Amino acid sequence: MRRRRVLPTSRGGPPLGPLPPSDQSMFYMACGCVAEERAALMHVRSSLLKANSLVPDSWGQRDDCCSWERVTCNNDMARVSGLDLTAMYVPQGNSIAESECWSLNLAVFSPFHELQQLDLSLNYACLQNLDGLQGLTKLKYLNVSDNSFIGNDTMGSLGKLASLEVINLVGCNISGTLRNTAFKNLKNMRELHLRSNQLSGSIPSSLFELPRLEYLDLSENLFLWHIPMSSFANISSALRTLKLSGNNLSGAFHFFWLRNCTMLEKIDLSRNNDLYIDAKFHGLVPPFQLTSLMLSGCNIDDSIIVGPNFLDTQHHLQILDLSHGNLTGSIPNWIFTNVPTLVYLNIANNSLVGSIDPMWQHQSALEMINISRNHFVGQLPTNISSVFPNLEVLAASNNIISGYLPPSLCNISSMRIVDLSNNKFTGEVPTCLFTDVPSLGILKLSNNNLGGSIFRGVSDLSVETIYLGSNKFEGTLPSNLSGSLVIMDLHDNKLSGKFDASFWGLTSLQVLSVASNNLSGKIYPAICKLNSLQILDMSGNNFVGSTPNCADELQLYLLDMSRNSLSGFSRGFFNSSQITVLDLRYNQFIGSLDWIHSLSQIRMLLLGGNRFGGQISPNLCHLQYLNIIDLSDNRISGSLPPCIGGISFGYHADDLDFQTLFGFLIFGMGFSSMDDDDPPFMYDALYDLQGFTFSTKGNIYAYSRNFFNLMFGIDLSGNMLSGEIPWEIGNLTRVKSLNLSNNHFTGRIPSTLANMSAIESLDLSHNELNGPIPPQLSQLWSLEVFSVAYNNLSGCIPDSGQFASFSMDSYIGNKNLQNMSLGNVCSANSGHVAPAPEEDVDETSADLILYVVSASFVLSFWATVAFFFCHPYGRSVMLKL
Repeated sequence: MRRRRVLPTSRGGPPLGPLPPSDQSMFYMACGCVAEERAALMHVRSSLLKANSLVPDSWGQRDDCCSWERVTCNNDMARVSGLDLTAMYVPQGNSIAESECWSLNLAVFSPFHELQQLDLSLNYACLQNLDGLQGLTKLKYLNVSDNSFIGNDTMGSLGKLASLEVINLVGCNISGTLRNTAFKNLKNMRELHLRSNQLSGSIPSSLFELPRLEYLDLSENLFLWHIPMSSFANISSALRTLKLSGNNLSGAFHFFWLRNCTMLEKIDLSRNNDLYIDAKFHGLVPPFQLTSLMLSGCNIDDSIIVGPNFLDTQHHLQILDLSHGNLTGSIPNWIFTNVPTLVYLNIANNSLVGSIDPMWQHQSALEMINISRNHFVGQLPTNISSVFPNLEVLAASNNIISGYLPPSLCNISSMRIVDLSNNKFTGEVPTCLFTDVPSLGILKLSNNNLGGSIFRGVSDLSVETIYLGSNKFEGTLPSNLSGSLVIMDLHDNKLSGKFDASFWGLTSLQVLSVASNNLSGKIYPAICKLNSLQILDMSGNNFVGSTPNCADELQLYLLDMSRNSLSGFSRGFFNSSQITVLDLRYNQFIGSLDWIHSLSQIRMLLLGGNRFGGQISPNLCHLQYLNIIDLSDNRISGSLPPCIGGISFGYHADDLDFQTLFGFLIFGMGFSSMDDDDPPFMYDALYDLQGFTFSTKGNIYAYSRNFFNLMFGIDLSGNMLSGEIPWEIGNLTRVKSLNLSNNHFTGRIPSTLANMSAIESLDLSHNELNGPIPPQLSQLWSLEVFSVAYNNLSGCIPDSGQFASFSMDSYIGNKNLQNMSLGNVCSANSGHVAPAPEEDVDETSADLILYVVSASFVLSFWATVAFFFCHPYGRSVMLKL
């Protein structure tokens, strides 16, 4: 992962620079230590003390600096040959970002003429450049990683240190470009570590011409364009490791270029999305045996798996990552038959097809297999614990794998992650997966066809996160669950009965979702004991009654209780100062909304479809973090407070990263074959929030979690609000949807609405507005849906800008509105908008009455005729007539 570096500021007095002249005495021995070297170290000690940092206890206690901690001297001359000053400066404050740096001038080390090794890593020091080290002609090893260079031309000064063999400048905030001339003099360089900086431009070709280069790491920078290699390049035959991942490289990389690299072991070109990988070796057998090949996120030629290529000649591979590579076709058998050393296999996020059955070859070394997001079919082997006895990660989500879950999964004691979600698995889940694999951190089986009783009677759960959503589990929730669960997602199943957590011992539970089941009854106060909860989703059930009063014990960030039949809402159900998303829509809640002003951190406030009444208090305007507010279809009356125009909708959207807030258990793990500087395997266990819906543009849209920071809207429709629309609402320049329809607003449409430059949907229909449509609204170029239907508007309809695209349905029911005539003249002859048609229900009722009356008259008439002609008394009457 790319590390974000913080540029510190100076701390601890003036920069630590060269020794003052008084301390630069002649060479003489002071009890086995050169005095000027001792003085230099004491200068370093003094600087650290001024910066309120710690220093080694032995420094200064004895005259012989060769006996001090972290100091190495050569035996012949008693001169300092090595300084291990890693992590000497201990930052103050809660984090490095809050701390100031240790200002250090590298010229302080100039007296150490015999110095060969200098390690200043992990000091978060402020450094100008490397010029202060130019006099150290015997320096071979330099590690300045995890510091900050604040000067210019750092890499230019590096080129003057010709004796260097190993250079580590990882994570040093170095920017600018690398010039070809900077490396011409570094003929002795064996290792160059420049990972996690901000270097840009092209990679200089002179790097690959260094005759002794063994290790090159330029990953996690901003390099552009092609890799400067070719079939004719004189690439060092000593090259063992090549890491160029996480840049913006493009063009083609041909493995054939490496045909002379006899010592090559590791290649990492991953996360260069525009880099094309050609693995063909043109009939030659490569002279190297790779142990690691990482090409994730590159545009990989299919020949790398279907051949002919060099991969099937690599018998020592331990890490193979071809994920996100646009690969098609089927996975070759040789990966599982010819590579017994494989530890890490990642072919996820491709378009590979075929059966997974050939994969089930005995692989005792394999620790991680990720085949997610392909089109594989087949079944898991019943003896999977014998096939992969040391497996730690099994990720096979988003395929078409079917069959039963083998109980032998529980026999793999090292298993940490099982993700088989979004497949076609059937049957029941072996209970041992819940209880008997103590190392299992993530069990993800959502979106399958699994069923049976939930947890099958077990109660003591050993797994940390359980995803069983969108299956066919049934029965009631156990009342005595215990364990170290952090996430339990059971949404969209067939669970029924009551939800009673009275005997739950889940003190670590942070996420609980039982949404979209058939749970019923009241919500018991025992839920208050789950005081680690941050996300609670009980939506889409049949809960009734009131929410319990938890005395603010629940520290929830997100609460979704929508689509139930709840009627009472307790303000003490959760800590109101922490809630970020609150969804109570489509219940039967009553009462006023005078409590919402206490939701100081609220981003999404969704209360529509209830029976809330009262008025909107100006205290609502204190909610300065709002992105979305939905109070639609309630019984709210009164006027809309003008201060609503001061709510900074969307301006704080980037202040809170919802994906971080709702991200739990992001596993980072290394494997036995990885170096310390290899990026760990990151399994993103980000909790997958269920999508939220919001009504805009005349439709209901479902949004993913990215919706939180992308959509800003107000829906107050279907209430009894009255008075004029405050002109201040035009200040909401980031709001994308505004719905004030089906209220009793009067007066004119404020022309200030033209300032809502981001507005996409504006619905003012079914009110009592009058006057013209402000022509300034034609400046709203983002406007896609607009309606002022069923008001008392007059004047001409604008026909420029987006208004040229709106149909007459947007204006229907305003009998005094007129179309613009030819020549853009608005006159009485230019045509009126169609008046509101009579309601269908009234027409139906009138017609029904007419039909009934008519039918009754006809029946009466013919009954009378029949009476006169058929009945004897009727005939006698007719004769008399």
